[in-house]
Amino acid sequence: MASFTYASPAQRIGKLKGEILKHAAPQEVLGITGLQKSIPKNNSKTVSMRRYRPYGALATDENTKNRWVVDAAAHVLTEGVAPTADTLVPDNIEATLSQYGCLYQVSDVVDDTYEEDVPAEMKKQCGERVALIREMVRYGVLQAGTNIFYSGGNSRATVDEAFTLNVARKVSRVIQANSARRITGVLSPSVNIGTTPVEAAYLVFCHTDCEADIRSLSGFVHVSEYGTRKPVHASEIGSCENFRFITSPHLAPYTDSGAAVGATGLYTSGTKVDVYPYIICGEEAWGQVALRGVNSLDPTWIPPGEKSKSDPLGQRGFVGAKFYFTCKLLNEGWMAVVEAGVDDLA
Repeated sequence: MASFTYASPAQRIGKLKGEILKHAAPQEVLGITGLQKSIPKNNSKTVSMRRYRPYGALATDENTKNRWVVDAAAHVLTEGVAPTADTLVPDNIEATLSQYGCLYQVSDVVDDTYEEDVPAEMKKQCGERVALIREMVRYGVLQAGTNIFYSGGNSRATVDEAFTLNVARKVSRVIQANSARRITGVLSPSVNIGTTPVEAAYLVFCHTDCEADIRSLSGFVHVSEYGTRKPVHASEIGSCENFRFITSPHLAPYTDSGAAVGATGLYTSGTKVDVYPYIICGEEAWGQVALRGVNSLDPTWIPPGEKSKSDPLGQRGFVGAKFYFTCKLLNEGWMAVVEAGVDDLA
C-alpha cells in the first residue's frame, strides 16, 4: 500500500487555546465589470463572439476600427438610381475556456484531535484562493492590452513620471473618440448575472501603491465626499473628472523595469523605476465567463473517515474546487493601459 506524507500545521498542545488569527484575504475588483457570459455544460470549450465595425472603419488598429467614416456628399442619391449596396464587416473573437483548481488535504488525526476546525479554515481559504485565481487571470489579460500610454516616456523602459491628470485626459480623448461608453452598471454581488446601476464613468483599476498619486490629482474627490453617489466597489478611493479609481494589492507592478530612478523621486525595488499598470475601462471593452451560476464552481469536500479502496481506513480528507474560466479583450479601443511610476514617499 502506498504511503502518504502530511505537511500538517503544528498542533498547539499545552498552550491556552486562542482564536485562529485572521489572514490576508484576496479581493476581486476587476470582476465587477466586463461583459458577462455563461456557457452551458456540454457546449464546447470555445466561445465565439462577433462585432461589426462601423461604416468606413479601417482595420489598422483599435483606434481606427471604432471610428465611423461617413461623407455626406457620397450619400446623395441620383433620381431613379439605386445606390450601391454595402456589406457589414465583422470582427470575430474567440476565447477558449481553461480549467483551474486547488486542493487541500487533511488527515483524520488533525480532524479528530486538533483544537481548531482545520477543515473549516481550508474551506474558507479554498474559496478565497479561487477568487484570487480568477482575478489574476483577468489581470493577466487586461494589463496586456495594446492601447498603451506611458507617463514621461514612450515605452515601459523610459517611464520616469507618476500618473498625471494630463495622461488621463489623453486616454479619455482617445477612447471617447472611439465611442467608448462610460460604465453605468457593475456586477451585483449574487450568484446571478445581474448589474447594479452606478453613475457613469470610466473605471480605473490599479495597485494600492498608486493611491497617494491619485489623491494628489487636481480635482480629486474622495468617496467620503460623494454624498448620495454610490461607490462602485468597497475599494474605490475616489474620482477625478470622468474617472473613478479602484485599488487592489493584487494588481502588481513590473518591478525594476522603467527608466533609471536617478532624481525622478519615484519608487524602485532595484535601480530602475517600478512601473505600475493603470487599467482604464469603458463598457464592454472586455469579457469573461461569469462564475455566478450554481453550476459554475465544482467544490470538493471529502471528510476524513470516508473509507474507499484508495483509503481503506478513512485516514485522509480533501477540500478543493475546480472551475472553468476565460477572459478576453473584446474592444481594445474602449480601454487603455497607462504605465506609470509611483512617488517614493521617502
